[in-house]
Amino acid sequence: MGLFFVFLGMVGLMRMPDVYNRLHTTTKIGTLGAFGVMISLFVRVGFEPIGIKALTLGLFLMLTAPIAAHMIGRAAFHHGICVSYGNEVIDDYKDACENEEIAESEK
Repeated sequence: MGLFFVFLGMVGLMRMPDVYNRLHTTTKIGTLGAFGVMISLFVRVGFEPIGIKALTLGLFLMLTAPIAAHMIGRAAFHHGICVSYGNEVIDDYKDACENEEIAESEK
């Protein structure tokens, strides 16, 4: 199951047009793919030290990969990297970022 998600994520990585969509697919590789591989390793070896380490690593990846992807996406947005779809995208986050920048400049 984990390798299936890794394969789909790699196909998505090659086919997606911009950094935000590619970030979405690579996060799926990190969370679902690696977690599936770690769970299969745990099922294979059980509660031996390597199985416990695999389970711990899988849980760590499930907790940290989405947060890291959010921070990378936010940094890309703040650096002005645009979505590749053009004017048909509604960008509510842009208004929030502009208000945040105005508040910081007034300090």
